[in-house]
Formats: sequence, structure tokens, C-alpha cells
Amino acid sequence: MLFTDDTDASLRAAVALANSTDEPGEPLGSVEDLSAFLASWPYTGRLDATEAELDAVRRLRPALRALLLAERDEAVEIVNGMLAEAKAVPQLQRHDHWDWHIHAVDPDRPLEERVIVETAMAMVDVIRADEMSRLDRCAADDCDDVVLDLSRNRSRRYCSTTCGNREAVAAYRARQRS
Repeated sequence: MLFTDDTDASLRAAVALANSTDEPGEPLGSVEDLSAFLASWPYTGRLDATEAELDAVRRLRPALRALLLAERDEAVEIVNGMLAEAKAVPQLQRHDHWDWHIHAVDPDRPLEERVIVETAMAMVDVIRADEMSRLDRCAADDCDDVVLDLSRNRSRRYCSTTCGNREAVAAYRARQRS
């Protein structure tokens, strides 16, 4: 295991959120979609299920993307800023099926603040382990999504199976033409 379970979960959730877009059919098109997203990527604490909360979470995406794709020293500045702005106070917590892990923001704080702080705390582990290379852009020519590579051999190049398959088919067709 490269990272703790809570760090792994926070990183995966942040990547999923950063990769969601404002195009038609996006995963966060409605309050119901946000609730479904949170069922897949659970964040501790309250869910207001309002348009304002949905808009606030949508506005996080550029900041998350910038953090996830930053160089190590730049990521440190971003993380420190996020944690300072939220007045984060790390504390050990145990709840639901999770054993002791760190929470740094009260569960009653707004969802967007909890997402930022949990992502920043996960990135603390990534930065300290000098594992920023685990985060990159998708290698597909027509995709700019974030890739989180948690594989042992660091072989993940595409954000999804769809991008990987599309690139493989394009390479196959190019070979056939030559």
C-alpha cells in the first residue's frame, strides 16, 4: 500500500471531481448528481443538497486541478494556503468503517471547505513521500484529465479505460495504414 486508505480515497475523489466538467451530461449537473457523487466518494459531514452547495463544489474544480498537477514546491504553497485559509486543525478521528485517521476540519463546515481540506491533507502525504509523479495529465492526445497512478510499477498513463482503448485503436489503425 502506497498511501493510507483515507489518503487514497481523498486523492481518488479529488481526481474524480477535478476531471468532471461543465459539458452536457457532466457528473455534477444537478443537486441529485452531487448526492450521487458523494455516495461514491463519501466526505464526512453534512450535505445541504442545495444549488448553492452544488455551485460551490463546481467552483472548486480549477483549484483542485491546479493542485493535483502542480510541481512539488508549488503544491506545498497551494496546500499551505488551503489549510491556512480553512484554519485547519488536524485531529485523529475514528468513525463508520474507518480506523484512526486525520480530519482537519469540523464536519459541520461547508462541503466545499471539507473537500479542499481533505484534498490538501492527502496531498501532504503525497508531497512528504515525494510521490508527485503519481499525478499527471492523461496521455491521450485529445484528453487533458488528471491521472492518479497508484500502480506498483507506475504504468498508468490514461485517465480512464476509454482513453486507453481509444489510443490503442488509433495506434493499431495507424500501423495498419503503414
